[in-house]
Amino acid sequence: MKRILIIALALMPLLLAAQARIGIVNSQQLFDLMPEKAAAEAQLKAFSDRYHAEYELLKGEFDKKYADYQAIASDPSVPEAIRERRVHELQENDKKMREFEQRAADDIAARREALTRPITERIQAAIRTAGEQGALDVVFDTAVTPVAYTGPATVDITPVVKAILGL
Repeated sequence: MKRILIIALALMPLLLAAQARIGIVNSQQLFDLMPEKAAAEAQLKAFSDRYHAEYELLKGEFDKKYADYQAIASDPSVPEAIRERRVHELQENDKKMREFEQRAADDIAARREALTRPITERIQAAIRTAGEQGALDVVFDTAVTPVAYTGPATVDITPVVKAILGL
């Protein structure tokens, strides 16, 4: 009797899972259709372009200093201390450029997150609503988690979510 009870308890989650209603959605497809996406991309491009312009100024300074160094590098009449100072300046400029690149990348990523967060939150709310309306137990996002197989009982709620979002 104990064995039968243990087997029944062990199989209970499998039986419950078989009854679960599963939905799928493609949030990337929805994101690409969102009208706010174009405005966010334009703002991000303008923000990124400012960093790019500043980086080009830094690169121009570096290139000029490198050209100056090249001019004196092989001149035996230039004292070693001057050559060393120029090398040090080049190393400092290179360090500034790398730090600037890292800071720019971090700032651009943060701005991208800030601009896309409201869009993704709106999509997530619509997915939640569609899942509740369809009495689904689980919704997999195929844009995030590839699903190897979906059976006939799986419900694609992407069209429902589009309707909720007015797309």
